[in-house]
Amino acid sequence: MGMNVIVTGASGGFGRLIVEQLVSEGHNVVATMRDVQGRNGGLVGPLESLGATVVEMDVTSEASVETGIAHAVGALSSIDVVVNNAGVGVLGLQESFTPDDWKRVFEVNLFGIQRVCRAVLPHMRERGCGLIVNISSLLGRMSIPFYGPYIASKWALEALSENYRCELSQSGIEVCIVEPGGFPTTFIGNLLRPSDGDRSLSYGAFGQMPEGFLKGFEAALAANPTQDPHNVAKAVAVLIAMPRGEKPFRTVIDAMGMGEHVERYNEHLRDVTTGIYQSFGIGHLLSLPK
Repeated sequence: MGMNVIVTGASGGFGRLIVEQLVSEGHNVVATMRDVQGRNGGLVGPLESLGATVVEMDVTSEASVETGIAHAVGALSSIDVVVNNAGVGVLGLQESFTPDDWKRVFEVNLFGIQRVCRAVLPHMRERGCGLIVNISSLLGRMSIPFYGPYIASKWALEALSENYRCELSQSGIEVCIVEPGGFPTTFIGNLLRPSDGDRSLSYGAFGQMPEGFLKGFEAALAANPTQDPHNVAKAVAVLIAMPRGEKPFRTVIDAMGMGEHVERYNEHLRDVTTGIYQSFGIGHLLSLPK
């Protein structure tokens, strides 16, 4: 039986692949994106021809999110799943990113998800069920240089998801995190560079290292076809299909040598979290009511 699903950031990257995968499996999908009447207008026809419904929504605008979710509710009648996929990446030395650069990243990667959750959760709580899937990153669990604001936003997203998980469980709502590694998608071509280029120049030759690092990573991706972005879409579909109460909280997707290390980290954190929650007598918040 198909679910009613909203996928944000459906104009490219993982978003479009997730929409295609879910529609192919019989789900009813609302694909949201910015600039439906502008630069993304050419995507509407192909997505609708697949069977998806396209809705204009800018996650950086509360008014746009409220209107977009209202239109999605109207199109679907009810919402079973929200896939918070909209996101933006960066490349550059952290010092070179201005506060406004940081705000731009967090407006999409963190505050945008909070806006969508606040708009959709009343519908889910009223029904006593629902699933929130947040697309995070392996860089939400660890840090490597040259992606500072992005990494910070994903660490914050992990914390937001942890808290929603326990605060929503007794309302019958599940929260899951998907943690992909780096994949060859349009996401790489849209990385934000820092506004203060002079700061990068003041680092001398090291200031050029971020661009070289990215080229090396793109070459590694090209040499590893198993790092297929379709794997992320398939993992989201698998989560949605799993029985209520049996979904893993975190799902790692990577074939570049990072995933196995993060999985061990996640397993340790799971045990730590369970132990602390049980010590405080709130262990039941980590699962749906029986």
